[in-house]
Amino acid sequence: MAATALQLNPKPNAVECYQSKVQELTDVITHHSVRFRRIALGHLSNVADAEDAVQDALLSALTHVHQFRGQAKMSTWLTTIVINSARMKLRRRLTSVQLPLGETDGQQDLLLGNIVSDTRPGPEEAYREREIAATLAQATSRLSPTLRTTFQLRDIDGLSIRETSDLLGVPTGTIKARLARARVRLREVMGRSIRRKRERSYSRDGNC
Repeated sequence: MAATALQLNPKPNAVECYQSKVQELTDVITHHSVRFRRIALGHLSNVADAEDAVQDALLSALTHVHQFRGQAKMSTWLTTIVINSARMKLRRRLTSVQLPLGETDGQQDLLLGNIVSDTRPGPEEAYREREIAATLAQATSRLSPTLRTTFQLRDIDGLSIRETSDLLGVPTGTIKARLARARVRLREVMGRSIRRKRERSYSRDGNC
């Protein structure tokens, strides 16, 4: 009887498992393609680059779909790949702009400088932006893993409340509550950090 039962309910083989994953991936792409493009566009601010990043992500997902273990939703897994693809493309884009500045002749440098000069911040503004970014990164690192992940997805990666909710598998009300706690905590930490920096600055000025 046991042998008969095993024959009637065979375990799916590797080919069937792979085909099942491919079908699930296809369904996720069909239902979430617009959201994936919106996420990539939020990182890159360029439609063509966003489309390229999504295509790269989908190709990577299809190539590595056999590695999907089902520990999270397929949509969550693919969203992570899209975000990583957009970030990689952004890094490559920044690098491609920076490299010619040191490797081309003076005329090309001048031309590139004219193109980007209006969009790049001045030294003081750049310094303030770096200081704010560093302070925010330090404050974010002090959040609990749950609050940090929620804040990262919603306020840094630009996902909507619903998308963050779907990605983390919790109700939208929980996402809103986590965000509120994270933002309050960040304001407190950043406020203290800024006050300390001002006090050090006043102290240095007073000693001059």
